[in-house]
Amino acid sequence: MPKLVRAVPKYRLHKQSRQAIVTLGGRDYLLGPHNTKASKREYDRLVGEFLSAGRSASFGTQLGDTTVVELAADYVRYAKGHYGTAPTSEYYRILRVIRPVKELYGRSLAVDFGPLQLKAVRQRLIDEKLSRTYINEFVRRVVAMFKWAVADGRIPAAVPQALAMVPGLRRGRTEARETAPVLPVNGATVDATLPHLSPVVADMVRLQRLTGMRPAEVCILRPRNLDRTGDVWLYRPETHKTQHHGRERVIPVGPKAQSVLLRYLARDAEAHCFRPSDPEAKRRAAQHAARKTPLSCGNIPGTNRIARPKRAAGQRYTTPSYRRSIAYGCDKAFPHPALAGIPRRKLTPEQSTELASWQSDRRWAPNQLRHAAATEVRRVFGLEAAQVILGHSQANVTQVYAERDLAKGLEVARRIG
Repeated sequence: MPKLVRAVPKYRLHKQSRQAIVTLGGRDYLLGPHNTKASKREYDRLVGEFLSAGRSASFGTQLGDTTVVELAADYVRYAKGHYGTAPTSEYYRILRVIRPVKELYGRSLAVDFGPLQLKAVRQRLIDEKLSRTYINEFVRRVVAMFKWAVADGRIPAAVPQALAMVPGLRRGRTEARETAPVLPVNGATVDATLPHLSPVVADMVRLQRLTGMRPAEVCILRPRNLDRTGDVWLYRPETHKTQHHGRERVIPVGPKAQSVLLRYLARDAEAHCFRPSDPEAKRRAAQHAARKTPLSCGNIPGTNRIARPKRAAGQRYTTPSYRRSIAYGCDKAFPHPALAGIPRRKLTPEQSTELASWQSDRRWAPNQLRHAAATEVRRVFGLEAAQVILGHSQANVTQVYAERDLAKGLEVARRIG
């Protein structure tokens, strides 16, 4: 029979004792004499606490008796409902965080997880050659899990308070790997890549370059999300990164960006503007136009396709598929002088490593377009304008994206230096 995950536990009669009883999380609770007001009040209280705890299997255990693996399972269930399962959801980062914690201390009591245990988890990440900034974010999410457990009445408040005393890894004072900062992509690099992208992805790049959108905001754009009443259109994404803070995201779309979008607006208002299925359909049409075999011979169009392919062109790009399309275009725009034409299966391990390093150094990501747009806006119009375009509530966040213009510093040095 299917598991009833939404049914409210029943108020029942315990025949042996003639008391009311309810079963919560596999445990029986006697409520007092059956069919009395006192027993029904006790039933309401226990059921309310059980439901507020998310029907946790550890409900009813004494404070401090919850194990780390029980706590982690409940936290994953909470995160899935709170953050959702979108491709860029915090939920997947939490799954990654919980894995080493469970492997090392899953059967330990959650109250016994202290600074030494947290440092042991952190050292494991250092040994895996993960970056310092990633490890610090990782540790922050571990502490957040224990804070949630306190708010849910699972463990004493002293546990996350002690974990918060562990300082983050500092640059130059740890063995953790350092990463280079994400810089804006050079305009000439983008121009060299555009001819090697599909027409749809190339227009996505042009639009993001002009507006400073986040990659996800480009991918989910639909005609219905555009207010085209003024000379400058206003794009309001249905979902965005700071939506949970109650903020509205409005992206101005100027004349140049409008000219990019126009060809994608003559479709259903509910359809996404940029769809992987469109260039795939054009590719198949071009193949059919170049066909030399008569239609009376060979395969009839559409008959030689896999019925249920593992991967098929969808109705919208995701952030990862958008990034991969750009990476593929970069590989074609900047081929390795000696290894580009050789199939991967024929490369030696040393050649594969060399080719991967070559491609990694010449690839750029969609977020770098946002950096580049922010830097240009800041250079011309100032930090406040860049803050508005990027949709940040604080200017210090914008400074991470908008690089300072070195030319201004050079001009000052010429005049006073």
